[in-house]
Amino acid sequence: MQIFYAPNINGDTLILDEKESKHCIRVLRMTKGTPVRLIDGKGNLYEGFISEPDSKRCMISISEIKADYEKRNYRLHIAISPLKNPERFEWFIEKSVEIGVDEITPLICKNTEKQSVKNERINNIIVSAMKQSIKAAKTVLNEPYIFNDFITHTGKGINMIAHCNSSFERAKISEVYMKNESAVIMIGPEGDFSNDEISAALRKKFIPVHLGSSRLRTETAGVAACHSIYFINQ
Repeated sequence: MQIFYAPNINGDTLILDEKESKHCIRVLRMTKGTPVRLIDGKGNLYEGFISEPDSKRCMISISEIKADYEKRNYRLHIAISPLKNPERFEWFIEKSVEIGVDEITPLICKNTEKQSVKNERINNIIVSAMKQSIKAAKTVLNEPYIFNDFITHTGKGINMIAHCNSSFERAKISEVYMKNESAVIMIGPEGDFSNDEISAALRKKFIPVHLGSSRLRTETAGVAACHSIYFINQ
């Protein structure tokens, strides 16, 4: 069943925006009575059907609401350096949302080469990945944060910094993370975190972790971190 994103659902009927309406009627050639699913980005999944097909203002009648659809007992926040190649960063966004991540912060580090992201494009990728993987809660994309500022504003749960510097003692994520615990994981840029950044994070009680013996690209490390938390919580 096709899934559409509709962040402003209120009541028993909904008019899809022009972009989703065009995709529904012109691209997918859906007709009156076709069953559909809707996600609102707030954690709710809706079942419904097309009541008035229109390529600009397609009306959906809602028949069922599943609140807090597949809500997790934990929150995962990945703070990751933007990449010089935006396609690789976008790949991370897509795959991490499909696996399950609640919050993403672009992290500006000493070795970060590209210090900005295209918010509108990234949010479009987030919505597309949500629909692909049936995620009812929208992943939050934060504004970029300077490393030293970020480590002073962490949330609840366990805070980790994943790096490749073997001169610092590191543990596996599975050795420091417990099921149903919220987590923040920092992933560094190409060139990794600097020694000063690692030391600063440790002073702020971040736990140093590694993602195995292989040296991973930044985007691969981000996906591996997401999957590690996902796997432990299964």
